[in-house]
Amino acid sequence: MKQYIVDAFAETLFTGNPAAVLPCETMPTAACMQQIAIENNYSETAFVVKTGDGRYDLKWFTPGGEIDLCGHATLATAYVINRFADPGTEEMRFQTLSGELKATKEGALFTLDFPVGKVKPVPVTEDMRRATDGMAKEAFFDGGDLVVLIEDEEKLRLFVPDDERIEKLEGLGLVLSAPSARYDFVSRCFYPKLHVSEDPVTGRAHTFLAPIWAQKLEKDVMRAKQLSKRTGVVTVRLLGDRVYLSGKVQLFMQGEIADDALAYPEAIAHRS
Repeated sequence: MKQYIVDAFAETLFTGNPAAVLPCETMPTAACMQQIAIENNYSETAFVVKTGDGRYDLKWFTPGGEIDLCGHATLATAYVINRFADPGTEEMRFQTLSGELKATKEGALFTLDFPVGKVKPVPVTEDMRRATDGMAKEAFFDGGDLVVLIEDEEKLRLFVPDDERIEKLEGLGLVLSAPSARYDFVSRCFYPKLHVSEDPVTGRAHTFLAPIWAQKLEKDVMRAKQLSKRTGVVTVRLLGDRVYLSGKVQLFMQGEIADDALAYPEAIAHRS
């Protein structure tokens, strides 16, 4: 089975968020996909199966388990389909745990069509203050990621996360965000519950950030930067209950998953 490693939301190679993408004839078992994700040790490994003209089944696995939505690995998958698996395909529809998602090639960019993340204001708690070194000013949560706003871009850049404190918070992940002088907003994203201390560039998080900053800035189109060590730039466009996330993708490597590796989780299952 072929595997591609690509950097998503990356202006240049070795920036953005790396993801592994595996085009499959049939979807592997959950045990197999989990073992491959653990071995890859990227924040996400994507498995995609063609089901029709421009239509695909798509699953995402972190080293800690399957998740219901991932932006950068979907962007990476669209790139791999367009260039390798189904060359020239410019519009892709993915069936996922979050329903149907659409990706489109637009010149040098790939654009994702995602549902807007559900957010509502919640009180800032002492646990939030402790987890953010006292920087938390506003908080938003409605069952997805916890979004906490702070006031200072440079303090966000220098923030050192404490995984134990972050794990105590509500939400799958903690998204910290601040206004920016050069961009519309900046962010950093932490997912210790998924064995991902900090995610380099997170499409999922921008589905929650989009409605918050659109209201604050009174803008529907925004340019955002994630302040991880790798950094990455995301163009965000809000339209009703959909958010469009655009970015570039860079190929790092391509190779083969060994047949023995694909069979290995099955052997474990039969012995247990």
